[in-house]
Amino acid sequence: MAPVVDLVAGARPNFIKLAPVERAFRDSGRLTTRIVHTGQHYDPGMSQVFFDQLRIPVPDVHLEVGSGSQGAQTARILERYEAHLLATRPDATVVFGDVNSTAACALAAVKLGVPVVHVEAGLRSFDRTMPEEINRIVTDALADLLLVSEPSGMDNLAREGVAAQKVRLVGNVMVDTLLGEVEAARAMRVPAALGLEAGRFGLVTMHRPSNVDDPRTLGALFDLLAELARELPLVFPAHPRTRAAAAAGGLMERLSAGDRIRLVEPLSYRENLGLMAAAAVVLTDSGGMQEETSVLGVPCLTLRENTERPITVERGTSRLVGHDPARIRGAFAEVMSGRWPPSQGIPLWDGQAAPRVAAAVEGWLREGRGA
Repeated sequence: MAPVVDLVAGARPNFIKLAPVERAFRDSGRLTTRIVHTGQHYDPGMSQVFFDQLRIPVPDVHLEVGSGSQGAQTARILERYEAHLLATRPDATVVFGDVNSTAACALAAVKLGVPVVHVEAGLRSFDRTMPEEINRIVTDALADLLLVSEPSGMDNLAREGVAAQKVRLVGNVMVDTLLGEVEAARAMRVPAALGLEAGRFGLVTMHRPSNVDDPRTLGALFDLLAELARELPLVFPAHPRTRAAAAAGGLMERLSAGDRIRLVEPLSYRENLGLMAAAAVVLTDSGGMQEETSVLGVPCLTLRENTERPITVERGTSRLVGHDPARIRGAFAEVMSGRWPPSQGIPLWDGQAAPRVAAAVEGWLREGRGA
């Protein structure tokens, strides 16, 4: 009988990473996979649309944890995934990225002696105020097989004392999804539907506490966006967290730059990708969009002081600008003047990372490492 592997996802970035890995396992036919959806993102726009567009099979297990504080949500995921494991134990649990579902399911599994595989291991921002950083550190400490997307991850894990035989550099599975979906995303013609011309608008996303939780910081960023929009129209898919913070602070009117800022609801994966691929510049605090813009060759002003994906700064198109208006203005001016350096290409971000993940997990289980 083929080994059974749980593929755990709970939030938007997980689905993008899970999709090509699930297909790679299915294509190889050497393992039986079960998709476990924790329900961390439960809104259809943040969850179901990704299953539909990325052709992910219906989850075998749905834990339905819903929203909550970091502690409450993590505890519910751990409790419900533990109950699933006790009822039907897999040969291994595969977790992705750095969300609460990742750390909670890894902890539940390892406490019951189920081996854990971490896809996108080793990334570090070295900023422990980020919940994602804690999730990364915890998951890597628990994992039995650590699959790494970029060279910095290998260095970080070696420095932390992780045994080399537990670690593999496989590349970035998110890039597999991007390369497989970008033409379909372009065919949706989302910019045209918004009355925009390719290469003549910017895309904005922000949701991190460092940018949206303090009304003064968020208000200053909104003022700056209104200023930049006078030079280049901006599309702003507003994350629910950002909308709530802006409404609480009475800040929404700060984006009233006529029709120069298009405030829209959160977008599906393909809609967002189509806009990103056609944008002149992206301003974001998203980790995944740093990667995606680097592959697409689109300038990325990263609204953070640190990044767990340094390869996007070293070889990609990302630059850290924080939320400092002067730095953002200076970087924006470079883009508008055509002086932004191009991407140099990133090794193993080639659309074949998922087959390498499948081969690594299958070989590891065959060798008895999961026993």
